[in-house]
Amino acid sequence: MTSATSRNWEHAVVTGGAGFVGSHLCAALLDAGAAVTCVDDFSTGRPENISPLLERPGFTLVQADVAGELPVGRPPDLVLHFASPASPADYLRLPLHTMDTGSLGTRNALRLAQDAEARFVLASTSEVYGDPQQNPQDERYWGNVNPVGPRSVYDEAKRFGEALTTAHAETHGTDTCIVRLFNTYGPRMRGHDGRAVPTFVRQALAGEPLTVTGDGHQTRSLCYVDDTVTGILAAAAHGMRGPVNIGNPGEITMLDLARLVVELAGSDSEIRYIERPVDDPAVRCPDITLARDKLGWEPRVGTEEGLRRTIAWFRAEAGR
Repeated sequence: MTSATSRNWEHAVVTGGAGFVGSHLCAALLDAGAAVTCVDDFSTGRPENISPLLERPGFTLVQADVAGELPVGRPPDLVLHFASPASPADYLRLPLHTMDTGSLGTRNALRLAQDAEARFVLASTSEVYGDPQQNPQDERYWGNVNPVGPRSVYDEAKRFGEALTTAHAETHGTDTCIVRLFNTYGPRMRGHDGRAVPTFVRQALAGEPLTVTGDGHQTRSLCYVDDTVTGILAAAAHGMRGPVNIGNPGEITMLDLARLVVELAGSDSEIRYIERPVDDPAVRCPDITLARDKLGWEPRVGTEEGLRRTIAWFRAEAGR
């Protein structure tokens, strides 16, 4: 398995490093011996996500909006651009900020990588595939995206980020990589961020009805955060340009997910059906052939085990 140590990173900059995935990336890089500069404006990231890292040697926190500037001190050899509102609750609340982060923020992060001759990794998303007419989705699929719908601020910010990253590599020779992350879950998610797993877990632990949208037959593919981080760092170390899908190829319906969360949480909660959001994808499943063949990567944590860990974390947080 390719690991974060394969390239012996000395100094990594992680934008959005106080976010859900970003904070796990910061910890993994520190564990691998790299110095890490976390850049976050805390518009959606949380200080408690990185509070355990503040006393670790080599960790630096910079509070800044990546759409403005990136005051990161000494040059990095790895830039991981993960800053962006990523949940529906956040990007619907912060539409212009989301687009600024995906455009101006990506441009600034790319310039930092170019000036430092660093490796650059863009966190893109399965949302670039929209409501796909192909299932599973491989990296050659161009997607089916509504450019003016309620989800468009996030979808199009990420699609623009991919185009900008590609143009930067072609024009300036910047060493870039695009990773398309599918649904990731695990500890440090926020219970009210609007995504299915934290919503269901929060509701189940509180004894509330689990709110399943539509008829619940729409599917998602859930990847535990440790696996996602391993895939991201494998892509960074490999040197591939991508895009490359990082996700779990096992699909589950939202109704089955809700029932599984109730069972694993030992909850008496019932299922309640609510209106399905506009442009909500009917299916979402990655083809990870490229990641398997080029990176030797595939997810290791099963859905039940990942949900058990996630439920345990939420339960511990509720008890504090």
